[in-house]
Amino acid sequence: MKLKLHNWILIGMAAGVAVGVGLHAVYDPTAEGGPPPPGWYGAVMWLLDLFGPTLFMGALKMIIAPLILASIVSGVTSLPEMRELGAIGWKTLAYYVTTTSIAVAIGLVAVLVIQPGRKPASRAIRAVAEREQVTYRQTYAEQTGRTALDADGRPTTAYVAWVQARKQGAGASGRYAGKLQAIRAAERRTPGEIFISDIVRPLLMNPFTSLAANPPNALGIIAFALLMGIACTFLGSRARPVVEFFHALNDVMMQITHWLMAISPVAIGCIVARLVAQTGPSVFSSLGWYCAAVLGGIAAHVIVLVTICATLGGVGPVQLWRGIREAWLVALTTRSSAATLPITIANTTEKLKVSPKVANFSLPLGATMNMDGTALYEGVAVIFLIQIFGGLDDVPIDMTAMTTFLIFITAVLASVGAAAVPNAGLVTMVIVATAVNLPVYYIPIIFAVDAVLDMFRTSTNVLGDAVGAVVVNRLERARLEAG
Repeated sequence: MKLKLHNWILIGMAAGVAVGVGLHAVYDPTAEGGPPPPGWYGAVMWLLDLFGPTLFMGALKMIIAPLILASIVSGVTSLPEMRELGAIGWKTLAYYVTTTSIAVAIGLVAVLVIQPGRKPASRAIRAVAEREQVTYRQTYAEQTGRTALDADGRPTTAYVAWVQARKQGAGASGRYAGKLQAIRAAERRTPGEIFISDIVRPLLMNPFTSLAANPPNALGIIAFALLMGIACTFLGSRARPVVEFFHALNDVMMQITHWLMAISPVAIGCIVARLVAQTGPSVFSSLGWYCAAVLGGIAAHVIVLVTICATLGGVGPVQLWRGIREAWLVALTTRSSAATLPITIANTTEKLKVSPKVANFSLPLGATMNMDGTALYEGVAVIFLIQIFGGLDDVPIDMTAMTTFLIFITAVLASVGAAAVPNAGLVTMVIVATAVNLPVYYIPIIFAVDAVLDMFRTSTNVLGDAVGAVVVNRLERARLEAG
């Protein structure tokens, strides 16, 4: 019996888990003061990195820019009338905003019901922070000659500023130094600056610069592709050679995608093995309830997406899984909805029978700005941190209804607005945290499990994009067939 691609991918993932567990048993990179790794360990990890993240993900990322350009131009020029583009566009955006709002709401309910920040492991983290707070108060009094608290027993403004400066100035080192530096860089910018520098300017960037950037400037490519497609439509027969070129280029990109899918089981096995070897199961010991809140929220949102797909898209759960499983598994392991985009387009058009006119517009846009899983995750993360550290001298935050509503609104808007930014999830989390005055130097506490949770939120992002394409395709089917 010949196995299908998704079965080979599952076999590759299982093999990767087994290899990763074995490598982690030999050497735990998260342990301090342990014995050094054996000599062969570095060579094995190098090979896993070469065949997984470097070659496979590198190849996927290599074709993203030309694929987005070709798919959107070919999609726009395939529409019978320009009003069809407007109809597809507003329905796609309405779907994205609606499902992202639902995702954030589900995440907030999950974290407020489960209360992961109140569990014993979290209380232990809180106890350490409280002991540190006592030391800070004493040190402040010794260095400044002033008390840390005012007459009412509340921290003084000067003392809070002193504490925040001390914690913010702590050096970034270790395996999470890059993430911490990205957070600090984002914290120094206002939402207005982020909007101008990361959304407006990329939209107007030179298209060749957008295509050549690493990673590609997806927003700039989308904007230019839309303009080019609209211009070709207006010019009609005079632009026919340009239209035929981009239709052919889109077919070429799909062919390359099929070739990459053929080697995906081995590459995915390498990616999983490397991830498990680096993290291991011990990272969940103190953050298990937090992970439960995130994964529980994601599971509930997946049910919502499947229900939407069945009711509005006319595609049942079994058919949806059979159609999107390769893209979902690739997104789960690569943790990149952008890198998965070629496979997502191939799955939705070939297996879910979504019109290329819809898929070629909605899916690149979704991979850039529709992040249901990420928005859900960040709402949970911020409230989890407030549950642990709220009430400390430098975290004067109460979990009121207004605080919860502010987190909801900020997470929804930021997940869309920060779409074109590298490390968009980190930037979005900073925006949400600063909106409720949560110091961002507490965010690194969740870095240990971020990679594993990123697998599930990215695969949810891709699932949401695919469901959106299915729904819009059904809503526009009559007009598309008539054209």
